[in-house]
Amino acid sequence: MANNNNKDKCNVPHLRFPEFEGEWRSHLLTEFMSFKNGMNPDAKRFGNGIKFISVMDILNNQFIYYDNIRVSVEVIDGDLETYGVNYGDILFQRSSETLEDVGQANVYLDSKPAVFGGFVIRGKSKGNYNPLFFRYLLASPTARKRIIIKGAGAQHFNIGQDGLSKVRIDIPRKQEQEKIAKLLSLLDDRIATQNKIIEDLKKLKSAISKQVFAQKPSGSNRLDSLFSKGKAGGTPTSTNKEYYNGEIPFLSINDITKQGKYVRYTENHLSQSGLENSSAWVVPKYSLIMSMYASVGLVTINEIPITTSQAMFAMQLKNKDLLDYLYYYLSYFKYRHIHKYLETGTQSNINADIVRGIMIPTYGHSRNMEISSTLQGIDVKIDNELSVLKLFNRQKNYLLSQMFI
Repeated sequence: MANNNNKDKCNVPHLRFPEFEGEWRSHLLTEFMSFKNGMNPDAKRFGNGIKFISVMDILNNQFIYYDNIRVSVEVIDGDLETYGVNYGDILFQRSSETLEDVGQANVYLDSKPAVFGGFVIRGKSKGNYNPLFFRYLLASPTARKRIIIKGAGAQHFNIGQDGLSKVRIDIPRKQEQEKIAKLLSLLDDRIATQNKIIEDLKKLKSAISKQVFAQKPSGSNRLDSLFSKGKAGGTPTSTNKEYYNGEIPFLSINDITKQGKYVRYTENHLSQSGLENSSAWVVPKYSLIMSMYASVGLVTINEIPITTSQAMFAMQLKNKDLLDYLYYYLSYFKYRHIHKYLETGTQSNINADIVRGIMIPTYGHSRNMEISSTLQGIDVKIDNELSVLKLFNRQKNYLLSQMFI
């Protein structure tokens, strides 16, 4: 594969297999497929019959196969002829809450016929393209821009059959299509394998946590006996812009879900004025933080001094040696026990008194350290594998941006 230095002079991609030459040709999508909106069956028809492709099947699968479609529907006279999906057909997301997602596409790669739903547009193949190639072509940055520009809407964005029919694409001959598709599908196979490795490691960690923490402990302690300071945070008045966009990190649930065990940065920040005019406090680094609202029981360790909202309870431990052990036990507690303590109001939550009173089992200092060391070792392995996954995804995104025009 070689970089093409003549990209500015002719219609060819930046990155190309060396055995191919000649310009790619520009076409309208309608030259390769005919478009139709999906069916809207009565709710009573769902549960039996043939598979029914929805938007979620488009978004949640690398390719669509009959067996990975989640929903079935009973078809009546004419449904299969009108709304049937066959091998090589392209399915488009018709509607989205964000313009960036409208018109996302996937390909059906199965010999068993299926049908498709009302928020989907089917591009019925005319048989003159490689289906795998088109799956990647339509995911490339250039094609996405050309599709998105055809979307319309105010609060909800849509694309129609007419809009898709006017989308222009550039494609090579069939042989080059096949080679590009094969390369990218091999990379996707490796990404799928990497995801499986990560999934298996997470299952192993969960199984070990369940096994060790289900054993009878030698004793237990209230959580509040293990920290020197513990309290919820606070949120400055949101309408006062002077309280925000300063230099003080302000933790959100999104920061925790993105970063996991250790939080090293935050998306939002408070000003000194915001800190002084709220009940927020600066939590010293290497404290333990637990969410009490929304994603209840989510736990993290801050590697930087940080502030939080009143939805989070932060704890400075008396003995920092217990930091990992408490992190792993409270993470286990979230999935195994926290549902017993939820208070139901406008949303399920726990309060600070519940957090303080959580009973922490102890198996003796050396055993506690052994447990945390074992689980930490798996976490390190997961992080390493996630780094490999990021590299593969970065490579795929690079190829999608360079191998298509």
